[in-house]
Amino acid sequence: MDKQMHRSSTEAALRRYKEGLGAFTNKLPEVAKQFHAFTEVCFQEGALSKKEKQLIALGISLATQDEYCTIYHTKGCLDQGATEQEILETCGVAAAFAGGAAMSQAVTLVQECISELATKH
Repeated sequence: MDKQMHRSSTEAALRRYKEGLGAFTNKLPEVAKQFHAFTEVCFQEGALSKKEKQLIALGISLATQDEYCTIYHTKGCLDQGATEQEILETCGVAAAFAGGAAMSQAVTLVQECISELATKH
């Protein structure tokens, strides 16, 4: 039961993000379109793999203490085939730069996301 409650909280956060993005897109469609196009290009396969780019994004999300991006990019890491070990090492590097705030998100939010979302991969 507790695991189901957590799963719904992670999925609910992703749903709230998507709903907010939809509302923003309705109000500023050109800005949203350009931002989406920019980020889509940034996350394309290149010298860095999509997985490596998602791991970098997760580290930045942790360092900037952005909860929604932390959830979104933890999912992105899993979607691109990152292992739990790769994700946690990324968290460690983020904590080396951003300190306790990044570590607290790593030991709570990221691990909850892995637990809840990894079963779908």
